[in-house]
Amino acid sequence: MTRDELYTIAENWFDQQNWTPFAFQRQTWKAFLQGKHGLLNAPTGSGKTYALWFPIILNYIKSNPDYKTKHKKGLKAIWITPLRALSHEIKQSAERVAKDLETGLTVGIRSGDTSASERAKQKRNMPDLLITTPESLQLLLATKGYQKIFKNCSAAIIDEWHELLGTKRGVQTELGLSRLKSISTNMRIWGISATIGNLEQARQVLLGPNSSAFDNSVLIKANISKKITVKSIIPVKMETFPWRGHLGLRLLDTTIPIINNSKTTLLFTNTRSQCEIWFQNILEKHPELAGEIAMHHGSINKETRQWVEQAIRNESLKAVVCTSSLDLGVDFAPVETVVQIGGTKGISRFLQRAGRSGHRPGKESVIYFLPTHALELVEASALQQAVKKMAVEDRIPYLNSFDVLIQYLTTLAVSDGFYPGAILKEIKNTFCFQAITLEQWQWILNYLVLGSQSLQSYDEFKKVELEEDGLFKVNHRGIAMRHRFQIGTIVGDANLTVRYQKGGYIGTIEEFFISKLKAGDVFTFAGRNLEFIRIKQMQVHVRNSNKKSTKVPAWMGGRMSFSAQMSDLLRNELYTASLPENKQSIEIRSLKTIFNKQREESIVPKPDEFLIETFKTNDGHHHIFYPFEGRAVHEAMGSLLSYRISLLSPITFSLAFNDYGFELLSDQQLDIQEILYNDLFTTAYMFDDLQKSLNSTEMAKRKFRDIAVISGLVFTGYPEKGIKMKHLQSSSQLFFDVFKDYEADNLLYQQAFTETFEHQLEEGRLRMALERINQQNIIWKQCSQPTPFSFPLITDRLREKLSSEKLADRIQRMTAKLLKK
Repeated sequence: MTRDELYTIAENWFDQQNWTPFAFQRQTWKAFLQGKHGLLNAPTGSGKTYALWFPIILNYIKSNPDYKTKHKKGLKAIWITPLRALSHEIKQSAERVAKDLETGLTVGIRSGDTSASERAKQKRNMPDLLITTPESLQLLLATKGYQKIFKNCSAAIIDEWHELLGTKRGVQTELGLSRLKSISTNMRIWGISATIGNLEQARQVLLGPNSSAFDNSVLIKANISKKITVKSIIPVKMETFPWRGHLGLRLLDTTIPIINNSKTTLLFTNTRSQCEIWFQNILEKHPELAGEIAMHHGSINKETRQWVEQAIRNESLKAVVCTSSLDLGVDFAPVETVVQIGGTKGISRFLQRAGRSGHRPGKESVIYFLPTHALELVEASALQQAVKKMAVEDRIPYLNSFDVLIQYLTTLAVSDGFYPGAILKEIKNTFCFQAITLEQWQWILNYLVLGSQSLQSYDEFKKVELEEDGLFKVNHRGIAMRHRFQIGTIVGDANLTVRYQKGGYIGTIEEFFISKLKAGDVFTFAGRNLEFIRIKQMQVHVRNSNKKSTKVPAWMGGRMSFSAQMSDLLRNELYTASLPENKQSIEIRSLKTIFNKQREESIVPKPDEFLIETFKTNDGHHHIFYPFEGRAVHEAMGSLLSYRISLLSPITFSLAFNDYGFELLSDQQLDIQEILYNDLFTTAYMFDDLQKSLNSTEMAKRKFRDIAVISGLVFTGYPEKGIKMKHLQSSSQLFFDVFKDYEADNLLYQQAFTETFEHQLEEGRLRMALERINQQNIIWKQCSQPTPFSFPLITDRLREKLSSEKLADRIQRMTAKLLKK
């Protein structure tokens, strides 16, 4: 069958749906059938899935002319997705095409939600088209005889590549693909991405910059303009002194008409705890929505999540309060409207969520921005500009993630083993390990066999055996079992399952939250008030309670930081506060009372100005700096400046920071002008000063816990018998101290410091921020009282000391006092 005949099959199918293929879809079909690899960049809801399922199925038809009468068994394509929630949508699309074209192709899913019986069934007879996750792909590579599974696989599709790029899951995927390319010489590798800035680099990372696959690849960009309408919810009454969380639920009633006027609305929150709070409050104030509103986040059990997803599709729900669990690719045609609660801190995430509404080619996406903090309206205005410019972030790829490499090599050793010479060629073709040296490679091989130099006296660290013919192999069944349980690169707190006393499964909660509860305490989870009874074998036993509770589980990593592009846009929007009102956005104009109050004591900075404020309260002397660079950069900059100031004269600071600035609080007053004369913001000696200021060893020690888990140095425990997080932490710290004292050249030890500076503290962004500040006119304002800009910072300190009710009362009294002055 010729290519033109194959294209006709696809065109006819589209005609039957009353659709017309987009140019980018036709381009993708053509490139794929020509044997090319590639990266497809197209907006959410434009039909990316059909752009790649079609050529996969058409390629099968081409290779099997008698496909309608003879079904050739075996895996033909693997579709890797970062979120399990996407799997069912992708499966439906594939099954629809496969069935309509009478191919007889079967489609299966393999993820953490797949039952043991289904996985066993797949082992006996793999589906033709498999949808899986990066972790499940690694588990397949840990299966004996895995090469037979992938031998005739003609395609590997990596969906939502921008979500994996710049993470260790992305490195995991790179390594997996490097193996698949060697097993199946006819395999085509394609990435799909909607929102990413550095597309060319994204293609390099996907295919390997020096590989033959990259040389034979294309970048296809869809020329489709997706209309996105952003509507900010502006409070009728604006607080003159804003603080984090002061709006949010106060604007709840403004969301009800939005919900009632739409077929289905998704209300996105940034954290699972925020999701729980909003769901509870909506039901309490509007009980008439019971049965029409649901909640969706990653810690709720699979059955509930799937029920919610199906209920959206069949339009039996008016609204769903959700988190990033519904961010990506889930095709819900009935969703008309999205409400974003609080700032997303990034442009890509905001555009991704906006794209959940009007998820059809040519349909308008509508997203409402509901601020939880008045100054978030500046962020809303910046996002309006981002939508106009279609500006999206770059994703910075990882380099030399040796912990992921060690896990991957152990995976191969668990299955069929590997020969170092052959596998090194594959690894050097990945982006992450393109510069790995022979010395580093030899260290890793020694680590696998001997457990590193300082641990070689202990047999439990000698996991891989070197056989006579040079094969590296795991022969111990217990080691293999423990490794399979621990495959993955997402390391969080220990998860405990939440069950009713009689056994009904509700979801999972992180250990650090439950450890604070005592028997009889009531907390809110999965939309229910639950009474804590006991912890037994890593299970939290609960019963339903009629008592109301203010305790809501918090999950680690709840606070996101601004991306570099978001920070830049936000500063530019803030600068417009100095322009005439007719040149300001509606969001900036709505903040007029706050800006006017700010100007009474201080200034609203202009593009060439950098603001420092100082004032005294009963807590001490406050020194507040406003780079508007995001939490991560502010944490590093605050520590750096406090260290440099302490070199001039002995002084102790406590540090607070948010996305707008940071505060140095001390019992002594600083002469800001004097310290500015001493090159406070210089980039000279920055790295050395940063190491000394942050106690980088302590930060690296915390980072090392994740590295130790990923590399298999410490074991997290068997299912239902997990090891407590404090024990994991102490075990990893023990190894860290051993390496620090006796093996400073240990690659995992060194990696902890690299990741601390490059990823946690964003050293590169810090350097650029200091260079920018050095070019600005630094304005020091000695204020008599806190300003609207400083108020969120000083009130954030109180959160650690006061409950939410007492905090609100305290802030109300503080605000009243400030307004009188």
